[in-house]
Amino acid sequence: MTQRGRPRAFDRDTALLRAMEVFWAKGYEGASMADLTGAMEINAPSLYAAFGSKAGLFREAVEVYRTRVGVQIWDALSAAATAREGFANFLKETALAYTHADEPHGCLIVLGALHGERGSESVCTLLRDRRLENVSQLGDRLERGIREGELPATIDCQQVAEFYATVQHGMSITARDGASLDQLMKTADAAMAAWDALTLQAA
Repeated sequence: MTQRGRPRAFDRDTALLRAMEVFWAKGYEGASMADLTGAMEINAPSLYAAFGSKAGLFREAVEVYRTRVGVQIWDALSAAATAREGFANFLKETALAYTHADEPHGCLIVLGALHGERGSESVCTLLRDRRLENVSQLGDRLERGIREGELPATIDCQQVAEFYATVQHGMSITARDGASLDQLMKTADAAMAAWDALTLQAA
């Protein structure tokens, strides 16, 4: 009796990284199973066996993205001596990260899925939650600035954090539309010109 062939083994981490790149370039809805299996060099049954579903694969791909792509953006925010310097560096690193020549432009977490089709609501919720976490990180840095005496306790940290998160989201969209590094740097500078008005106002 002829034995049935075993499925070809694959490197899960490498396959996941390739899937992340497909989702980053095409978004959740735009990435077909053929796109994913072709990039990952596996068949559909192997994908489902390893990741459960397309949504499960996407969730893991987002975690890879968060830990491997654009890490310097958030490092720049926390490592700076002042909140103002941290936010300026955060936007500059965003401009750099979103315009790498050898990567899809923009941000997977911003562009991956906004209005999903039926069955992809969980994916939209996942990305929304990640974006809200980013706002929280910005707010935490502002709170630190208050504790360290750099910023007045009267500022609305949530408002300021949401403003700069919105700027970053806009940079993601314009980067995907073809904006250059120089254009994004000018956006970053313009956003920082609003810093005093946002942080020195009375509550």
